[in-house]
Amino acid sequence: MNIIYLDHISATPLHPEVKKEMIEYLEEDGFGNPLGQHKIGDKAAERLEKAREKVADLIGAKPEEIVFTSGGTESTNHAIKGVAFALQKKGKHIITSNIEHQAVSRPLRVLMKMGFNVTSVQVDKYGMVDPDDVKKAIKSDTILITIMHANNEIGTIEPIAEIGKIAKEKGIVFHTDAVASCGNIPVNVDELNVDLLSLSANQFYGPSGVGALYIRHKTPIVPILDGGIQEGGRRAGTQNMVGIVGMGKAAELAKLEMPERIEKLRHLKNEMTKRILEIEDVIINGHPEKNLPGLLSCSFDYIEGESLMLLLDEAGICVSTRSACASGSLRASHVLTAIGLDYVKAQGTLIFSFGRDNTIDDVEKTIGTLKKAVDFLRNMSPLYKRKVT
Repeated sequence: MNIIYLDHISATPLHPEVKKEMIEYLEEDGFGNPLGQHKIGDKAAERLEKAREKVADLIGAKPEEIVFTSGGTESTNHAIKGVAFALQKKGKHIITSNIEHQAVSRPLRVLMKMGFNVTSVQVDKYGMVDPDDVKKAIKSDTILITIMHANNEIGTIEPIAEIGKIAKEKGIVFHTDAVASCGNIPVNVDELNVDLLSLSANQFYGPSGVGALYIRHKTPIVPILDGGIQEGGRRAGTQNMVGIVGMGKAAELAKLEMPERIEKLRHLKNEMTKRILEIEDVIINGHPEKNLPGLLSCSFDYIEGESLMLLLDEAGICVSTRSACASGSLRASHVLTAIGLDYVKAQGTLIFSFGRDNTIDDVEKTIGTLKKAVDFLRNMSPLYKRKVT
């Protein structure tokens, strides 16, 4: 069975050139520790810094502002907890939104148990944060604002530059979770006015288990991992060199191929949207214009999303119902309820996320299977009444 993979928001497959780079590194003394005081260590250190330069170049940062981590979750935890602990004598108030990834919301809950106060601003029906709401939420003891760049469930791109401008004027540290956006759309830390930015290699055809945190120079932050002096003393632990080499190559390719990728993904998404809207009783979630080019969230009435996903999986089509980190939960998505969907509609949602290897033929095959699955499940529902035309 040929698999049609439409779950790139969970993880992207390795780019062939990334895989090649990683294998070549492993075959060329790729076991060295960058801190080793010898030729093998020097070679590893050189590759480490080359990868750092490529990741920095992807987001318009300086190489010394990049700290390699184990992925987006660690990067985000480091940003939030690191700033909170560094500035807790100044204040304990943090601002976020009510559609953040669990890598943001859960560290914030931990901080709340430690005496920090968190204000969560609401979003509109498209999942958009209003910068004025963020401004109104600022208090005299606000030390951090953390708002995601693009939502990983509905694809809405937030007004980060405007929020960042407010934070800068107030002298408040600003972090954005850019895991879903970085490598997929243009991201520039200066244009976004951010002090901290989280990214993950497996969102732009790099390996899983490696990510990075951008830390603007002079941003007050303390390490979360204690130990050695790796990453300039900001993140202890021997670096995942093969992963970092892969991430560097993936970042290089993402910048080079981004215009072509965006055009292709937007075309596939538009075609899929047009065909899905041929199905009755379905809505499209997220902002109609300010959205990720390859992500499409749809809610089907009279259907349970998990059942629909399983039927597609049986036919060799991989999709998701919500964030991969929250899959398996029986609760409705907090993102979908935040934009006003009731629990029934939220539970009937599928996410299609396209990648560089998908084709229009994948769209056609998916739509054909989807329509049959929708009909099958609705015919089982006592609430569904087919419309007569």
